Amino acid sequence: MATHDTTPPEVSVANPKRRKLLIAAASVVGTAGLVAAGIPFIESWWPSERARAAGAPVTVDASKLEPGQQITVPWRGRPVWVLRRTPEMLERMRAKKHLQRLRDPDSEVESQQPAYAENEFRSIHKEHLVVIGICTHLGCVPTFRPEVAPEDLGPDWIGGYFCPCHGSRFDFAGRVFVHVPAPTNLVIPPYHYLSETLIEVGVDSESA
Repeated sequence: MATHDTTPPEVSVANPKRRKLLIAAASVVGTAGLVAAGIPFIESWWPSERARAAGAPVTVDASKLEPGQQITVPWRGRPVWVLRRTPEMLERMRAKKHLQRLRDPDSEVESQQPAYAENEFRSIHKEHLVVIGICTHLGCVPTFRPEVAPEDLGPDWIGGYFCPCHGSRFDFAGRVFVHVPAPTNLVIPPYHYLSETLIEVGVDSESA
């Protein structure tokens, strides 16, 4: 017995066309979805604006600092201290008795500062200290202790930085004391002067 296709002619003709349209539409949607999903993935390769900004140099107007005053500025995710040292601070740091308490008074560990800061005050101009405020023991942030001979730090304390985590001590040149956990002086970042009191942290004069 002969069989007959009972599907209406218009349906059997339309189905292949409709199938092709559906496949094409699905392909377009799928491709768009892959592109959309891929954009965040590709963008993840690029540094964010915040990351780019974090590595940029930071400018500090030291003329706004009063003698003995310190400010903190962020650079590459780390605190950088800019201190305007007084003549009294500088004089106390030069005392022979104080130098004998330091592990590296002459900045002989070259990795801790640029060549232009390898001097008794670890700075370009002795009035301004520019230093990264991170303890070289385990990365804590020391506290600013400018007072002389406070009860908790003893009669030999001439002012400096004290790390509350494990007791490391540094003077106002960032030089580490002997008999404390920190092995080296605080790090001096690259920096230079744009003017007499305008300091740019993050790039030295040779790279500027």
